[in-house]
Amino acid sequence: MSIWWSLHLRREAASVPLARRLLLGTMETAGVDPDISYDLSVALSEACANAVEHGGDERPGAPSAEYRVTAYLDGEKCRIEVADSGPGFPSSRRGHRADLLPAHTSAENGRGLCLIEQLADHVHFRNRPGSGAVVSFDKILKWREGALLKVS
Repeated sequence: MSIWWSLHLRREAASVPLARRLLLGTMETAGVDPDISYDLSVALSEACANAVEHGGDERPGAPSAEYRVTAYLDGEKCRIEVADSGPGFPSSRRGHRADLLPAHTSAENGRGLCLIEQLADHVHFRNRPGSGAVVSFDKILKWREGALLKVS
């Protein structure tokens, strides 16, 4: 059995906890280990916060007031994707961990993408054709005893 869902959310701060609660509820119901669920929910929160802050065209009247979150729980893995319609990642930020430069420890911003890298097993940053950034990340799941989706 597998579960997937997709949300189209407004680029507002209130959308971040909504996406996080939906993910946590899905994982709780499916029987995912709470530590894994927590890691994924923090990573999702960081990706959503990034889309809210940077994911739109700031020109007046530009149609970029939304972003999309898609989550797949399938067998042993969860994959989450957050896509926005902003300017995308600069070329120095696209790809994998080797391309990321962590923010200075005293910086107020810039640590979210590195945090996602620490919490997930596989992360990819890319730009969509046209405009927009996509953050996708995977994590191998651990299950509670008697879990609904547990792979035997």
